[in-house]
Amino acid sequence: MEPGFAESAPVRLVFTAEVRADPAAVYRALAEDVEGWPGWFPAVTSARPTRDGRGREVRLRGGTRFQETIVSTEPGERYAYRIDETNAPGIRAMLEEWRLSPAGGGTRVRWTMAIDGAAPLRLLMGLAKPAMGRAFHDAVRRLDRRLGSPAA
Repeated sequence: MEPGFAESAPVRLVFTAEVRADPAAVYRALAEDVEGWPGWFPAVTSARPTRDGRGREVRLRGGTRFQETIVSTEPGERYAYRIDETNAPGIRAMLEEWRLSPAGGGTRVRWTMAIDGAAPLRLLMGLAKPAMGRAFHDAVRRLDRRLGSPAA
């Protein structure tokens, strides 16, 4: 699966928020401080780099597990990973992409969840979009506070 899947997937959940931290700081938190994710993204209970930083192992509340491969690292701009293995039913393909761009002295953060899966999963993801959006915005606010910026 190529990074372009983020634009072409059958199901795309896209969320944006602005933070006061600069793109380089946000990128470091996403890509270099993988083990720090539980400190700002409440859905994540553990995260650790694997395969000398080319992969990640992530666990979520509720017991969902992911083995991921990093597919794009563009410092200060883009961080993306594909899901290689998961215990979540119905997923055929999944990629998450974080895009960063300068905005008003801080950073605009865009998170895309790109998914292909069975019809029930597609329906569920559509229904879950509002909750996913709230989780994203809460996580980004926490990340901004963690990076030492005022709440966004």
